[in-house]
Amino acid sequence: MKAKREFPRIVVNRKAEQSLKGGHPWVYGAEAVDREPCENGAVADVFSEKGTYLGSGFYNDASKILVRVLSKNANDAFDYRKTVMGEDFSACRLVFGEADGLPGWTVDRFESVLVTEVLSLGIEVRKGMLFRLLREELQKDGVEIDVIYERNESPLRLKEGLEQGKGYVDLPGLKTEGDGLIEITENGVRYEVDYVNGQKTGFFLDQKYNRRAAARLAPGKRVLDCFTHTGAFALNCAKAGAASVTAVDVSDLALQEVERNAALNGLSVTPLKADVFDLLTELTAKRCRDYDYVILDPPAFTKSNATAKNAFNGYKQINRMAMKLLPRGGYLATCSCSHFLYEDQFRRMLLEAAQEADVTIRFIEQRQQGPDHPILPTVPETYYLKFYLLQVL
Repeated sequence: MKAKREFPRIVVNRKAEQSLKGGHPWVYGAEAVDREPCENGAVADVFSEKGTYLGSGFYNDASKILVRVLSKNANDAFDYRKTVMGEDFSACRLVFGEADGLPGWTVDRFESVLVTEVLSLGIEVRKGMLFRLLREELQKDGVEIDVIYERNESPLRLKEGLEQGKGYVDLPGLKTEGDGLIEITENGVRYEVDYVNGQKTGFFLDQKYNRRAAARLAPGKRVLDCFTHTGAFALNCAKAGAASVTAVDVSDLALQEVERNAALNGLSVTPLKADVFDLLTELTAKRCRDYDYVILDPPAFTKSNATAKNAFNGYKQINRMAMKLLPRGGYLATCSCSHFLYEDQFRRMLLEAAQEADVTIRFIEQRQQGPDHPILPTVPETYYLKFYLLQVL
């Protein structure tokens, strides 16, 4: 298919051509065999060596990813979320980068607050326009946005030649100061989200429905929620009728958030400051039987293939200890948000952990990130969250 040329021309090799035709939106610098002068952040047209038009995207020769191809379907992001999220549209991810055809851009909505992260130069130079369009689209549905806050702290920005930082977006009608807190409700549980100082954008929306699934097993159980962060799994279990809930984190700030959120909901959760690895080691050594339901929601143990083996061993260690800690018939909710620990590796890790713990496990349910974090099968990077519910026999 020939296309009318509008932007500088980038010619790519056969490998990139096959990748783009297969639906992956990235062109690496090493894959370009010829290129016309193009300003970084501008749009470039991508062609095969035979002259076939393959797409247009943001150009940046300061990055390992030379061109990030844009999708023609980027304008359906809101309609998609209104359909799949329904009443949860008030607190969800509105834009998920490449999965929405808007490479390098993330936007989370917390009621009247939008928290945004930009990881590509192409979005960076257009963000003022994009922020205005974002508000206008939401206003069409009667949604008024008071705050847009940027959390551009990722080191990935440095690879794009961008500076790190955070702060309020100054546009007419937006607040540019405040306490950085907003209240949301998820699964019937209220949270005070700290979008200025909290991890990432302030709250992990991707586990919304996994928390609901985990809570179904909680009635009457003694729950140990590890890496609790804002206490979301713990609070869902407490609300569902758990006999007791202990929420573990090494961060004082996280445990303070747990206490505030528990009080906000009138729920009983016991905060415990500890390194999870050390705590599980101690409890298993003591042959503790105080818990019959353990939840493991650790941070990503790897962000590259180079450290995937170490991450595999780290996940296996905590899962093995959790399995040894549980009595016969106990339950385990466990997950990984590491993209580079793939699905088959995560399952193999669980089987090896069970073998080393000398237990048999029964899979109850296998889940993934919420639908507001859509997965494109042609873009493996969009699939990162693996979540399992299982029983230890």
